[in-house]
Amino acid sequence: MRVESQPAYVLHVRAWRETSLLLEAFTRDFGRVGLVARGVRGARARLPRSLLEPMQALRLGWSGRGELQTLTTAEPDGPVHALRGDALLSALYVNELLVRLVARNDPHPGLFDRYAALLGELAEGPLLAWRLRCFERDLLAALGYAMQLGTAADTGAAIDPDATYDYLPEQGAVAAGSHPGGVRVRGSALLALDSGALPIAEDLAALRRLMRMLIGTHVGERGLQSWRVLAGPLRSG
Repeated sequence: MRVESQPAYVLHVRAWRETSLLLEAFTRDFGRVGLVARGVRGARARLPRSLLEPMQALRLGWSGRGELQTLTTAEPDGPVHALRGDALLSALYVNELLVRLVARNDPHPGLFDRYAALLGELAEGPLLAWRLRCFERDLLAALGYAMQLGTAADTGAAIDPDATYDYLPEQGAVAAGSHPGGVRVRGSALLALDSGALPIAEDLAALRRLMRMLIGTHVGERGLQSWRVLAGPLRSG
């Protein structure tokens, strides 16, 4: 198979052999793909190494079959977002989410566009924790794990903003104390996440715990490296 000029972002890169790189790229029409960039670390590199840094909008070409294919072309495809400090850490966290949760060769064009928009949002600076919660919500929905945020799972009644619930991974929100497990969260937090309206600080902190629990059910026991080593918005929100 040969692919040309595919919109893409590099999610992760690591050295391979003496002069090459292994890339995890997120593409609009092919989902996450594994690519070998041959010879890009050598003195006669055909492609500049700097072009293959994560979070740059690119047009990639590749050829081959199987889990790892060969990168053939790479061109810039838009402005480079200036991500620094907490914004950069947030983007690295999102990249790890995509690598761990999105299966290879499983197209998600809507999620690709959502990721591209998020990078622009993170570059703006404020509300990083809230932007991450909204992206986590949209990521789970794109993968078939949409959250039930508007109605209670045990009664079917509309979520009461003044009530307290326990959110269970495979069920949704139930009356607080009625079932073991889950994360305690107010109805106002669930409704904020459902509508995209910025919640108060207390609710934002509860949503961070909730999303970490839900994501943890999909990434497995070892969790995410970001949870252990990154600071800033991943801990404060």
